[in-house]
Amino acid sequence: MTEINNAGEPLSPADELRAKLVSDTARINWRELERFYAKGQVVLVSTELDLIETAAAVAQDDKQKVEAWIKSGELGGVTAETAQRWHDESYELWAVVVAPWVLVQDKPA
Repeated sequence: MTEINNAGEPLSPADELRAKLVSDTARINWRELERFYAKGQVVLVSTELDLIETAAAVAQDDKQKVEAWIKSGELGGVTAETAQRWHDESYELWAVVVAPWVLVQDKPA
């Protein structure tokens, strides 16, 4: 079924992707993500970036944006120290899956 916008028009593929990512985004306890972290599949998104826009860029394989974010340090791995702190504190993060990656962001609920 094609989603429609407020004007009754079909959503563009990019807007459909964003809508799906929004519906798939949730707060999750770090301990539930540790198995993905152990496999190197967790990507930390800076609070300077929009999690949904970042996930969309990853899903659309927008190399230019993704490489720029990696280079600037706005997108990258989770350090062992941070992972341990999140484990110890039973921390919750925003997360969205863009297979094979789990993008996480440390923003207040």
